[in-house]
Amino acid sequence: MLALEHGLEKIKTIGDAYMVAGGIPLARADHAEAIANLALDLMADIEKFNSSYNTSIHLRIGISTGSVVAGVIGRWKFAYDLWGDTVNLACRLESLGEAGTILVSDLTYQRLKDKFRFDGSRSVEIKGRPAEVVHTLLGRL
Repeated sequence: MLALEHGLEKIKTIGDAYMVAGGIPLARADHAEAIANLALDLMADIEKFNSSYNTSIHLRIGISTGSVVAGVIGRWKFAYDLWGDTVNLACRLESLGEAGTILVSDLTYQRLKDKFRFDGSRSVEIKGRPAEVVHTLLGRL
């Protein structure tokens, strides 16, 4: 529901992963902002849930900006999906993050740095790519 409220496209759920995209199927200039706002709202909602139900569920979120390939796959059961380096990087960032963190790629950071708060930057090794500079999204300015 939050993805819809932010005007974003839920692509799929795989196990405990939830893929959301901004700027598709229609381009929008603020896609990175919308995704960052969704990520922060998801973190806030999970804190409320934990408080209400005395649980300790934590999210890890990875955000990357760039082009993707999108399409419908299947012959009998159709599914809309996304592929490409941007998707792979977001997935890797999610898996590298600690519980309760939102990691963003450097390109995403460049788009968001004047509207959001970040906790420094660091270089991380990512399988199959050169070292990547990443930033931790903390909140809105």
